[in-house]
Amino acid sequence: MATLNITPAAAQQIRHVLDERGQGLGLRVSVKPSGCSGYSYVLDFADETTADEVRFEEHGASVYVAPDALEMLDGSEVDYVSEGLNRFFRFNNPNVKDQCGCGESFTV
Repeated sequence: MATLNITPAAAQQIRHVLDERGQGLGLRVSVKPSGCSGYSYVLDFADETTADEVRFEEHGASVYVAPDALEMLDGSEVDYVSEGLNRFFRFNNPNVKDQCGCGESFTV
């Protein structure tokens, strides 16, 4: 069974954004071929789920992952960080073998 951890900071941000929107079940995470290294993360709101998605829940927030992304995300941690003026979700993914210099894409 695949694992995906959600930090308290990421859970708080997911709940905050859903509260502001007034709807949604959680964060949907997938991957797509992109960039110079191979894949990039795709984030969206999960307003409904499909039967094949896997739901991870921690700290009162849910993250939904498509089956084709499970292997690439297995063991990852979803975090929400602030670096200077930038705030973003960060994936601490143990499966990443290499990533581009800008951090937008990765190889597994």
